[in-house]
Amino acid sequence: MILMNKLYGTEITESFSTAKSRLILLDYDGTLVDHTPLPETNSPGKLICNILKKLFSDPASDLCIITGRRSEDIEKIIGTLPIKIIAEHGAMIREKGVWEVRISNDNGWKNFVLPLLESITSVCPNSFVEEKNFSLAWHYRNAEDRLGYESSRKLLGILEKEARTYNLKFLDGNKVVEIMSSVVGKGLTVKWLTELKYYDFILCIGDDVTDEEMFDYFLQDKSAYTIKVGSGKSSARFKLAGINDVIILLNQLSECV
Repeated sequence: MILMNKLYGTEITESFSTAKSRLILLDYDGTLVDHTPLPETNSPGKLICNILKKLFSDPASDLCIITGRRSEDIEKIIGTLPIKIIAEHGAMIREKGVWEVRISNDNGWKNFVLPLLESITSVCPNSFVEEKNFSLAWHYRNAEDRLGYESSRKLLGILEKEARTYNLKFLDGNKVVEIMSSVVGKGLTVKWLTELKYYDFILCIGDDVTDEEMFDYFLQDKSAYTIKVGSGKSSARFKLAGINDVIILLNQLSECV
């Protein structure tokens, strides 16, 4: 993984400007906006909204926000933007303002997992459970650091024993453990997107373990620029230090439109 500098930024901009068919995949939390104690409070600023609108207006570019958030929640935050949104790690998609379910999934596994998460929450103050349509997430961002981490390791240990029984996978994210069916995932979603249409330029940016599925999928694709935001190991080709660097890069691309 290479720390991106002006030279690589120029390479991406030039590749973008000469491409005939472009796909831009952007995670939301931690990529376009900072993580906050209350997820519903982190709306994008005017600058990033204008950049996204400009990129979306380009007929040669397909712009997509791909997030783990519930469709209802991301709709409230950026629903006024005329862009494609994929929610719940690929389970739902919004095109031209209309939401559709992408997968067929039996949520019976929640009957096992939800009581488990509630039990962990009861012994870890300030943690909380978020139930989505296709997944369950246990957040410990607001909990005491040591207790939150230790509780998350205990939870993951239990889930590892039961994952095969219920056909589940779980994501050990940024102070969140998310559980979902193995048929859901950002990697499966980008595979579906790229099979629908050929792209000679792909930009994929994310900050969390949930985005590694996308980075892994594009490992052998020379037309794909994958970028990890922040610290930590990653399968991405490049790394950017923070959100401000993401905005600078996207602004450069928007100026080519």
